[in-house]
Amino acid sequence: MIPTVCAHKHLLPWATLALASISAFGQAPPKYDAATEIKVEGVIGEFKLVPPSGGKPLAYLVTRPDKDKNTVQIFLCPKKFLDDMGIAFKVDESIQVKGSKVKQDGADLILAREIVKGGETLIFRFPDGKPVW
Repeated sequence: MIPTVCAHKHLLPWATLALASISAFGQAPPKYDAATEIKVEGVIGEFKLVPPSGGKPLAYLVTRPDKDKNTVQIFLCPKKFLDDMGIAFKVDESIQVKGSKVKQDGADLILAREIVKGGETLIFRFPDGKPVW
């Protein structure tokens, strides 16, 4: 069962996400690798759809910079899956993410398997990494 549920210096992470995501349409998406699974905590800085309009948008989260000024880019799923499940993400929400850290076009990206927010666990992938959508 699936549970239901800017300043200029900040532009570079968004541009990186957009370029990495757009170029993903021209190549195979990265594969989930259980050997690279990590857990991270953060606060949502932005919810992104790529492409932002038209086509079949994919949903991403980008966390706010931590004390070391690092952001984490997280691939969730197709937007339609979020809509079908009634899942919404808001800026400033605290999240805990379990997923596979992969490289896409030289940038780090986490392919989300589970996200905990507001006491609920949202499942995006099975333990083997296969998407639930």
